[in-house]
Amino acid sequence: MTGRILVAGIGNIFLGDDGFGSEVVRRADIPAEGAEVRVIDYGIRGMHLAYDLLEGWDTLILVDAVPNRGNPGALHVFQADHDWRSDPAALDAHHMDPAAVFANLRALGGTPPYTVVVGCEAGSVEEGMGLSEPVAKAVPRAARAVEEIVAALRTPSAPQVIREEC
Repeated sequence: MTGRILVAGIGNIFLGDDGFGSEVVRRADIPAEGAEVRVIDYGIRGMHLAYDLLEGWDTLILVDAVPNRGNPGALHVFQADHDWRSDPAALDAHHMDPAAVFANLRALGGTPPYTVVVGCEAGSVEEGMGLSEPVAKAVPRAARAVEEIVAALRTPSAPQVIREEC
């Protein structure tokens, strides 16, 4: 698979581990070749991401904290399910909800691109800056995963579905 790739770090850096996506995109070493690959820390700017997705991206890589299933710091890499339904008005100025982003994108007349999520189970999303120790330790692995996904997507014979647990 080749084409334009948008790497989006999302999350609120003022809510502990929710800032995971922002930290990963700051650390990932992704060669930006022309307009083919763009890496952006969106933070909590969901509407900005929805508008940027109108630019015709072939692939979106979302980097975000995911709910804790009992193993803070565990990484999960999977293809997003775009059947999420959410109210386009559900955007919150202090929180980024991918379902609301995709709902707003649809309301604007766009279609979500093929989307891969690189998620880390959060330990704490309480008010405060800084990642918990297990989530901070996952950042280099997640940055490598994003780098590898971008490299794989840049090859003509890349798979359409990426599923992995790290």
